[in-house]
Amino acid sequence: STPFKECPSCGAHLDAGERCDCKETAAADRAQANTINVGIAQDLDESLDPHLAVAAGTKEVMFNVFEGLVKPPPGGGPIPAVADHYEISEDQTTYTFTLREGVQFHNGDPVEMGDVTYSIERCADDSEGTPLIPALSAISAMETDETTLTITLDQPDSEFLSYLTLAILPEDYPDQATAPVGTGPFKFVSRTAQDSIVLERFDGYWGTPAQLDRVTFRIIENADSLVMSLQSGAIDMFAHLTSTQVAQLGDDFQVLEGTMNLVQALYLNNAVEPFNNELVRQALCYAVDKQQIIDLAFDGYGSPIGSSMYPAFQKYFVEDLTDYYPYDPERARELLAEAGYPDGFSMTITVPSNYQPHIDTATVLVEQLKAVGITAEIQPVEWGAWLSEVYGNRQFQSTVVGVDAANMTARALLERFTSTADDNFINYSNADYDALFQQAVTCYDDAEQTELYKAMEKNLTEHAANVYIQDLADLVAMRTGLEGLQFYPIYVLDLSTVRFAE
Repeated sequence: STPFKECPSCGAHLDAGERCDCKETAAADRAQANTINVGIAQDLDESLDPHLAVAAGTKEVMFNVFEGLVKPPPGGGPIPAVADHYEISEDQTTYTFTLREGVQFHNGDPVEMGDVTYSIERCADDSEGTPLIPALSAISAMETDETTLTITLDQPDSEFLSYLTLAILPEDYPDQATAPVGTGPFKFVSRTAQDSIVLERFDGYWGTPAQLDRVTFRIIENADSLVMSLQSGAIDMFAHLTSTQVAQLGDDFQVLEGTMNLVQALYLNNAVEPFNNELVRQALCYAVDKQQIIDLAFDGYGSPIGSSMYPAFQKYFVEDLTDYYPYDPERARELLAEAGYPDGFSMTITVPSNYQPHIDTATVLVEQLKAVGITAEIQPVEWGAWLSEVYGNRQFQSTVVGVDAANMTARALLERFTSTADDNFINYSNADYDALFQQAVTCYDDAEQTELYKAMEKNLTEHAANVYIQDLADLVAMRTGLEGLQFYPIYVLDLSTVRFAE
């Protein structure tokens, strides 16, 4: 008889010298190598330059590569990163940072003050129009020596510190778009378009080192392929799953629950018919039962919201707005008739096809809108097409997506709906809203500024800028044997604390 051996993982009989290709062996090999494969639903932006990133998914992954003078922790406000410590004057107009000794870029170069001022000035530059970070226009002066940076603002800003999470980049490095270099716990290794991004632990990191040696992000845009990749052992972790996907996984995975920290809504192009009519937009708000969406599409996971703010922003979140438009199909039909659409109308919901939660939401919306005479058709598009046509060119009627706050500020969620904002993809134009924003960003009193931001949220709700639905639950599948994942109040996936259990 032919000699054979058993696979130690699955028990299959193998010829002498043969290696089993079972999922258990593949996972065990990765564990032995201290590496994991993480699935993501979309490719990253064409440019990996963090200052130019548009997609939340790009920022989510590259959070592992870049740091600012400060960085967001899992809870609370910004903490020192490239800066060792900082001081804020009592009137909130002077910010003084002392650089941390020994911080290196991933290419081995030391972080110097010139790199810091270059990074800030680049994001504040308004020579070609709107700055990359408009809030930095409040800087009136920057004074430096080798280790100390003093930033003076022309007016107080209680949120200013959060903007200094912007990535510190090397000043004279030309390849940031294709071979990015930062100071984070992981360094960029390679990218294969529409396939994968590879990061490795940066052994020169100033802080607590990453626990894993290597992380490979696998791009899996098809929802069915995603579940199969988890079940087959090809990937070890995937965030932003639906409850239906989770139910298919079995005992090989643990499922962690957080929140996505996104404002999911049916976003309406306020500049095109019929959504240039406020009565129509209000009718849609009454026609949508957000709790039913959460129950049917997400098995009850998720938190209903009523404006462009999610619950993690505790002091800014206006809970009363959640029920501003109670589910009332009859009232919806009355408003449609008043707006000149007694028999309803047809509309298109453009949805990125790689985000199953948004597809599932749109599917329920189609049925709810049908009940008030609106015929909605889902138009699935690839993520790149959504970015260019919907977000960039504003060529759409409506869309279901989630909008994030990249730098932990209320301003980041609300400024985009000012009439002149480059990222105002819904074309919202309201003079009162613009005036409230100008008051908010020039307000010296934190409590008063908070009330102004709340007034902006109420404005968006009253005028039905969008049909607000929920802050999605974040269901994360991790292969059994992995641990250490931490959730953040912003849309990031920090892998520095993920590790194999002892």
